[in-house]
Amino acid sequence: MDNVLEVNDLEVEFLGPEGRIEAVRGVSFRIPRGKTVALVGESGSGKSVVSQAIMRILPRAGRIAKGQILFRASPGAAPVDIAGFADDDPALRQIRGGQISIIFQEPMTSLSPLHTIGNQVGEAYRLHVGDDPKEVERACVDILRLVGFPNPERAIHTYPFELSGGLRQRAMIAMALIARPSILVADEPTTALDVTIQAQILQLMKELQHKLGMAILMITHDLGVVANMADEIVVMYHGKVMEYGTLDHIFRAPEHPYLKALLKAVPRFDMAENERLVPIREIKAEAGSLLKSKEPWPAGATDTIPLLSVKNLNKTFGTRKRSLFGSSKGGQVKALDNVSFDVPRGTCVGLVGESGCGKTTTSKIIMRALRADSGKVVFNNRGAPLDVVTMGQDQMLTYRRRVQYIFQDPFSSLNPRMTVNQILSEPLIIHDIGSEEERNARIQELMRLVGLNAHYVRRYPHSFSGGQRQRIGIARSLALQPDLLICDEPVSALDVSIQAQVLNLLKDLKSELGLTYLFISHNLAVVDYMADHIVVMCAGHVVESSPRAEFFRNPVHPYSKALLSAVPEPNPDSRLDLRALLDGKASDPKAWPEPFTLNGSLVSHMVDVGGGHFVRMAGDKKQEGGRP
Repeated sequence: MDNVLEVNDLEVEFLGPEGRIEAVRGVSFRIPRGKTVALVGESGSGKSVVSQAIMRILPRAGRIAKGQILFRASPGAAPVDIAGFADDDPALRQIRGGQISIIFQEPMTSLSPLHTIGNQVGEAYRLHVGDDPKEVERACVDILRLVGFPNPERAIHTYPFELSGGLRQRAMIAMALIARPSILVADEPTTALDVTIQAQILQLMKELQHKLGMAILMITHDLGVVANMADEIVVMYHGKVMEYGTLDHIFRAPEHPYLKALLKAVPRFDMAENERLVPIREIKAEAGSLLKSKEPWPAGATDTIPLLSVKNLNKTFGTRKRSLFGSSKGGQVKALDNVSFDVPRGTCVGLVGESGCGKTTTSKIIMRALRADSGKVVFNNRGAPLDVVTMGQDQMLTYRRRVQYIFQDPFSSLNPRMTVNQILSEPLIIHDIGSEEERNARIQELMRLVGLNAHYVRRYPHSFSGGQRQRIGIARSLALQPDLLICDEPVSALDVSIQAQVLNLLKDLKSELGLTYLFISHNLAVVDYMADHIVVMCAGHVVESSPRAEFFRNPVHPYSKALLSAVPEPNPDSRLDLRALLDGKASDPKAWPEPFTLNGSLVSHMVDVGGGHFVRMAGDKKQEGGRP
């Protein structure tokens, strides 16, 4: 087979204050021309270092210590060793960007906020093809149209902040492909995207690969993405290749224990009722007497009202128009429209939908970080109903002890200038809980509860891994012994093995401490593992609400079906069905068929289709305000 790239016995090392670190050790694999090879492994396994070595963009402290990276520009051509070039060799610069291009994980940090999309996409064309302004503009428009921009002529004059996450990633792909490279290196290209946008980007990459005849090196920890994209797979761990084979070999007959462990850590739709994810490194939740000694609930406190009741919630945001003469009042965006649902005590309610559907806005109103335009949020304060929307400052302090928040990004939600001890003691000090000695005892217990060494309390957040930082965030949210935890995408930024750790930990804590969860996510496979009841939001509306088992057995709304079809499963026999995504219009109510819209307008009520399953559609059985 004709190989466009061959990596032979590659070793990469970093020289730091603590000495020499071997990041990549004896890695060998090939990339056949026109095929997709996936590099799979956890964070820290060396995947991105391999891609940086291929592109010759290693950090200053890193160097290729040994090995070859042989590149063949065309079939039958003599190979050139990329590893042997000097850093400033013109031949290397011609290969990098011209014949081998890369897409990075986070498009917003990779795109310059000061330059238009046209300037940035056209730069590679000017460097590698030609610098005639008209030719550059024509090439930019052509490649933006090819990657699916709705109005490429206008898009070349826009800035990155004016684009959605999906369009920013498409702009990155256009920038990488404008010089028509032989190899596209995709480093976690869809990790930051919703599942529906991710599915569209993956399909786009497949189509472009077929049209341009290029090879793809896909770097990812998501085995669902691998099952949908790869022809061959390289599994890495601690800088070494653990297993290497075709898609069928890796998924149907895995041999290495590490690969088997990775496959068991991925949430799947076909899991048994009480089956648990199996993380590579298990966490033991040890709840001590301090955290278990919560004030008991009065008898019958939840007989009449659930723990949290959201009814007819509405929220509108104003926009502003900017010009050379300042800014003026613009239009309005309806973020929430009559959103209603209940969270019974002791359950986990999954709130799902794409970015922009209103999930986080709803959670911020529940926390009173935002004020609703209208509607009610009623919290059951141990038998006493508390109106969250109208409560005063004196009630706010009590409420915030009962309801806590776990954020999506564990690094940005922890103060980098505070030690773990200071982070965990802060809520206890604010709420005047215990003496210093009692607070220290509780902090020690919190560390053991989330599976961290109690001696780590003097460390700062930067010295922990992503999964450990998320556990610190969970420990902080549990410090006040809350009744309700709002989990806002708590595992979307984590590797599959770390994700399994955190999900199992949250499950264990729920039963150990008698917690209730509002679990916000766009990944229905994760929600299937965690939730008892599912509420689907789209464009500020609740479109479907159902018990978990009934929802996955019989999804009714077209948007719910699109979300389900967009989750990539780690199974080559269960490929993504992109037809169900309505060509990217799954979240556009105008594209929904009747009876989910009437005369092009959204139906205003929910219909009971049986078994506690409610759908926003035309019908006779109505529930006031769309509240199931």
